[in-house]
Amino acid sequence: MLLTISSVMAISSLHKTYRSRVVGCSMEQYNLPVLRKATSNVGQTNPTHLTLDMSKERIRKLFSNVEISVSSYDTAWVAMVPSPNSPTSPRFPECLNWLMDNQLNDGSWGLLNHNPSLLKDTLSSTLACIVALKRWSVGEDYINKGLSFIESNFAAATDKNLPSPLGFDIIFPSMLEYAKDMNINLPLKQSDLGLMLHERDLEIRRCYSNEKEAYMTYISEGLGNSYDSEMVMKYQMKNGSVLNSPSATAASLTRNQNSGCLHYLTSLLEKFGDAVPTVYPLDLYFRLSMVDTLDRLGITSHFLVEIQNVLEETYSLSDIKGQWLSSLLRYISLSQTKVSPIHKILLSNSFHYMACGLDLLAEITKEWDYMNLLEVYPSSQIINQEELAFGEQNLRAADIIKQKPSTPSSRRDKCIQTEVDNDLIFLVNPNFERMSTRKNIQNYNVDDTRVLKTTYRWVVENRLDQLKFARQRTAPCYVAAVLALPTPEQSDARISWAKNSILTLVFDDFFDAGGSADELTNLIQCVEKWNINVDTECCSDEARLLFLALQAEVCWTGDKAFKLQARDITSHVIESWLDLTKAMLREHIWARDGYVPTINEFVENGHVAVALGPIVLPALLLMAPNLSHETIQSSEYHKLYKITSTHARLLNDIRSVKRDLKEGRLNVLTLHEKYKKSGIEEEEVVKEIEILIDDQKKKLMQLVLEPSNNIALRACKDAFWKMFNLVNLFYATEDGVTGSNDILNIVKEMIYEPVF
Repeated sequence: MLLTISSVMAISSLHKTYRSRVVGCSMEQYNLPVLRKATSNVGQTNPTHLTLDMSKERIRKLFSNVEISVSSYDTAWVAMVPSPNSPTSPRFPECLNWLMDNQLNDGSWGLLNHNPSLLKDTLSSTLACIVALKRWSVGEDYINKGLSFIESNFAAATDKNLPSPLGFDIIFPSMLEYAKDMNINLPLKQSDLGLMLHERDLEIRRCYSNEKEAYMTYISEGLGNSYDSEMVMKYQMKNGSVLNSPSATAASLTRNQNSGCLHYLTSLLEKFGDAVPTVYPLDLYFRLSMVDTLDRLGITSHFLVEIQNVLEETYSLSDIKGQWLSSLLRYISLSQTKVSPIHKILLSNSFHYMACGLDLLAEITKEWDYMNLLEVYPSSQIINQEELAFGEQNLRAADIIKQKPSTPSSRRDKCIQTEVDNDLIFLVNPNFERMSTRKNIQNYNVDDTRVLKTTYRWVVENRLDQLKFARQRTAPCYVAAVLALPTPEQSDARISWAKNSILTLVFDDFFDAGGSADELTNLIQCVEKWNINVDTECCSDEARLLFLALQAEVCWTGDKAFKLQARDITSHVIESWLDLTKAMLREHIWARDGYVPTINEFVENGHVAVALGPIVLPALLLMAPNLSHETIQSSEYHKLYKITSTHARLLNDIRSVKRDLKEGRLNVLTLHEKYKKSGIEEEEVVKEIEILIDDQKKKLMQLVLEPSNNIALRACKDAFWKMFNLVNLFYATEDGVTGSNDILNIVKEMIYEPVF
């Protein structure tokens, strides 16, 4: 059952690390019926549709009905603030009374029926409440009950297998030290306390030496003698808070009677009564986290209006310097929420905050822990155009990469380790939606879910499987189409992408080795004439078969696209195939005649022969309305096509050079001037070409991120960006089109293996 928002928001009492969970957008809380299998009965209303509609309506309500519950941990810190008129009296006595009214039956403070895996958080909240009561010498019975709970559960504090709240290794020992100084009878040995304090001091020194100022400010209530007022106040928000944290703000007000801090805490108590939430304001963060979760589950297409409203609200609240948005994203990073999906969502909807994004990424990188780093890396690939390698360098430098445990201690550790492994295999790629959706479903343990397999009847019907010279790479072509175009409304475009991927491979094999020069010329002539009698004008069975398959596909595309474009688009598609076949024929003639082109001549022809045009264009015509002749012929479209194709040509060649040399084919590597010189290592030439590849990458990113009011051109940018990422995926380590273990594993996972 989908939880109500009030029950979901109850989780918000968790402090620090678990703040990312208060939104209630995890599959553990959202047992979404849309992902469950439902039955249908003939003659009755389809229960699947009813279940889907009910689920969508519940989720829509969550966007406008956000409630935040209060936190015993943060309320305890506010209760410790002294009165400016009397240091022996609390400034906020109502918070002290709330603590005594809200102790649980087992003596703890925190979540009702708290999860055993969150025991460290409960210990931290309970100790904070005990210290607050002792600070003002009230509630002795409550203190004793709390101490009894801590004594029974203290072993959890040093259990490395349990998840720790953010800053726990600093905050909890500091509170223990504070409690000892207040003569609270703690249930632990002096040696145990000494060890914890020693490890705390090491951690504080490490954080300061690494300049992790935002992190230290966020947990500043637990810094004790290491508290740095000047550092903390650098992070005071416009609302007077310290990073929107009531506990950190209360610690600051205790040390520096700051009017902004006082105003913030007073306003919270006016809003929430006698207690405070764990962070505020947070309602927009909840909504962004919901967008994040819907995006990771691959169901955003059902909530486009709600998502657009959230993005517009986010953008409207950020000032010129992006301070509000910067603080929001900084909070997200510190609370261990996924950063990159929110970056991606904002960027993909043309919300331009580049300066804020660049500065923030640099800061998060400095502040990172391994979970944050995994999230920052994909964002860096989108935003940071000048230093694309910085995410890779930091990811490789992370301790989790250097010292991964051989046996992960928990399900979460196993998920993290798998994610790191995947990111290192395909470092240059962001997650494709269908791949990441599958991973998220696996991580959230949803039963009986799998990516369905297609039948491939089209290949058999067109007898393409009977061509002995052709590579049979149907499954990777299908997977590529699913990764590029995963949503239901992209069905026709996805089918087109898959079929044209298969066709271009078959044509490539025919022009490479399957046909003679006469057959190739004849096939091109047939395409130019188009309306022909295949029995008399095709010179061979192979040419006839290929022409008929191409003709059928182009006509299918024309019929489907007419409904969207309101015009005949077949001439555009035919022209793209003519460009491709003529470029392939030119390469065939070069090889036949032993002609060695210049590298520029080879790349100029090769960016067409790499065959991206006949794949992307038909798909665009099947999903982008009003894609005019002028847009297709525009300089912007031509730049997108040429840069993406040149990148593909260069990357293809450095990954397939050994096979090309063996089979006597031309290759950009062997045409390079350095390659012809004796004593030059192949690796050196590869590095030269990789510089050119990086240059193409930067040029494409600049084009894609450039704002545009032309909706059709925006669709073109998205399509070529997806093709660019597919090329990177298929040629990440070797030639994935011809066959690589990495791609075969993806095919196996996406098509054949169930999620569990």
